[in-house]
Amino acid sequence: KVFYAPESACLLGRGRVERGTCAVARQAHSRLSALPPSPAPPLPPPLPASLHPCRAEMARSRALPRLLLLMLASLLCRGSAASAVSAARVRQVSWKPRAFVYEGFLTDEECDHLISLAKLELKRSHVADGDSGQSKLSDVRTSSGMFISKGKDPIVAGIEAKIAAWTFLPKENGEDIQVLRYEHGQKYDPHYDYFSDKVNIARGGHRIATVLMYLSDVKSGGETVFPSAEDSPRRGAPMKDDTLSDCARRGIAVKPRRGDALLFFSLHPDATPDTSSLHAGCPVLEGEKWSATKWI
Repeated sequence: KVFYAPESACLLGRGRVERGTCAVARQAHSRLSALPPSPAPPLPPPLPASLHPCRAEMARSRALPRLLLLMLASLLCRGSAASAVSAARVRQVSWKPRAFVYEGFLTDEECDHLISLAKLELKRSHVADGDSGQSKLSDVRTSSGMFISKGKDPIVAGIEAKIAAWTFLPKENGEDIQVLRYEHGQKYDPHYDYFSDKVNIARGGHRIATVLMYLSDVKSGGETVFPSAEDSPRRGAPMKDDTLSDCARRGIAVKPRRGDALLFFSLHPDATPDTSSLHAGCPVLEGEKWSATKWI
């Protein structure tokens, strides 16, 4: 033990060894007291502005000791992408599959930028053939879309960095972002994001997770619904939402809201397919729906 008050320490001493230890402690304390005071260490430089939000979020937590919070802040808030991720904005949608919504994940500027990149290059969306793995047209999916190459510009690179920081999955494991437009009546029938063919698995493995970012509000319809999802029993019965379309009422649904992002996992932690990740894009009933998907 280290005693900062030698007299108190000696009062605690019992036996020859303890009394001898107290004498040594008293001598050391006297010598240290005689030393001139050391100059105060220089103050550390101010934190970069990009780190303040992250540290502020962590500072609100009362579950961890202060010193541990500072250590975690230094590790987790080192980059601007990590500092932009706020756990306070994330809510659980379901536990089977593991699905979460991040409210306000994208800024208006980021949403508009992705839409502007896609507008001139939209083509009819395809689906992967279950046997050959080749892309093909299908009435299952009636949207229009295009792909944006990784790191195409600083804004795209920043979005990809935020996705990696939120999901804890490397940027290198993600596919190109796909931007989609759904007009009136267009939809995507129930499907899985993991592959059932051997060709795509051989190319790069299963899709572990999906981040679906909503780039626009939709007046009616366009929800993402999980027909086979199960909510956590601890959360109680979900609140009834009369604004959901009939399609969305067939399971746990997420309404498209500009800037929000939906993260769900298509595989279990043991890397086996999670059949509860079956999901669909409900038909757009009024308005237009823009979204961006990052498969990982």
